[in-house]
Amino acid sequence: MDPVVVLVISLSCLLLLSLWRQRSGRGKLPPGPMPLPILGNILQVDSRNIPQSLTNLSKVYGPVFTLYLGMRPTVVLHGYEAVKEALIDHGEVFSGRGSYPMGDRVTKGLGIILSTGNRWREMRRFSLMTLRNFGMGKRSIEDRIQEEARCLVEELRKTKSSPYDPTFLLECAPCNVICSIIFHNRFDYKDQHFLNLLQKINENMKILSSSWIQICNNFPLLIDYFPGSHRKYFKNDADMRKYILEKIKEHQESLDINNPRDLIDCFLIKMEEVKGNPQTEFTSEALVNLVNDLFIAGTETINITLRYGLLLLLKHPEVTAKVHEEIDRVIGRYRRPCMQDKSSMPYTEAVLHEIQRYIDLIPTSVPHAVTCDIKFRNYFIPKGTNIIISLSSVLHDSKEFPNPEKFDPGRFLDKSGKFKNSDYFMPFSTGKRICAGQGLARMELFLFLTTILQNFHLKSVIDTKDLDATPVVNGLFSVPPTYKICFIPV
Repeated sequence: MDPVVVLVISLSCLLLLSLWRQRSGRGKLPPGPMPLPILGNILQVDSRNIPQSLTNLSKVYGPVFTLYLGMRPTVVLHGYEAVKEALIDHGEVFSGRGSYPMGDRVTKGLGIILSTGNRWREMRRFSLMTLRNFGMGKRSIEDRIQEEARCLVEELRKTKSSPYDPTFLLECAPCNVICSIIFHNRFDYKDQHFLNLLQKINENMKILSSSWIQICNNFPLLIDYFPGSHRKYFKNDADMRKYILEKIKEHQESLDINNPRDLIDCFLIKMEEVKGNPQTEFTSEALVNLVNDLFIAGTETINITLRYGLLLLLKHPEVTAKVHEEIDRVIGRYRRPCMQDKSSMPYTEAVLHEIQRYIDLIPTSVPHAVTCDIKFRNYFIPKGTNIIISLSSVLHDSKEFPNPEKFDPGRFLDKSGKFKNSDYFMPFSTGKRICAGQGLARMELFLFLTTILQNFHLKSVIDTKDLDATPVVNGLFSVPPTYKICFIPV
């Protein structure tokens, strides 16, 4: 048969299938814009600013609506009430992990971030238990963070008040904290192998947040048959996994089952305990994916938040001055900050909350999915349907946070100046899939930021009015623009 005829027939069948699938489900799912064949609603979503696109659509279709990203329907939850009802009131049903083709290609559904069902429960339970055993929420991990903060300050002093891009130093510090839990060691800030790994992580975060990757996730065939930045992502990921495998091999050779040193040792011991069980989730491949997930999540989320936070403090010197005053009053210049100080520093706590609210680190979270058929707000959502959670709509809710685009720590203070929290504060998501390492993240953000400001004044290279805090990419992550800063010793 003529190849052109075959192509026409194939495209026609694909078009008919697309139309049939879209029409067959529209009467059951929540309302939404009419999708185009094959493309769905992709042209109605700005890949450079997905949160704003979802907000615009919610004004037309309400807080629960359906988008076709390609040929597959996705239900969007917009606003605090819808998000709370799904993730908390129906937490178990909405605890599935939705399809994320770029990640699925490398994890194969393993690890903790993109896994689902019993596999996810096993990995989460093991991770939380191990993180706690190695100090999360305890004084032992606080000591490690304090020591890493001291090392960070020493490196910042070496900049001698010159304009400096803090990206990699602010990545080294949290990376060493998670490395101490996973690998039982830290790296020197000048270790070239270490810096190369961080560069790959940093590059992959930008790639995953790019418009091209949003398109690839909606049309997975592009991943396999087209060139693009996704190829670089896969190469970087393979290099990371190679390094992790080398570390696992070292651990296997020196393992003492009576004296586990870190998370890898604990996992290897668990593998030995359940090796006769053919259904076990504790496999070598699962270990590589779990370590990779924790390594990246424990590094990049803190790095981006600190980078964004310092940029906002540069842009708002009046806020920085108040934090300096509180540090001087509560901690002083010579004692290192500790978590016990937090309760006596409501303004600093409010600033940290406002940084996380304002930057909206993961605007649409990682895709969820429903684990069974559910009737939700009189709509029928079939098992396996992808769910997009608009965390932006909660963190930037104009009723809870008036003028949400304004940076204002006062939102988290009451009339007497005491810290007040908000149910709408969900930077770590909420419900069953809330970030497993949120306790560790809160400690790091407080100790790193207070230690930096205890030792330095921040000076912008350009007029603070000209500083732009608009994210350069706003896909999976909100990534801040690069900038230079002068760290002036106090």
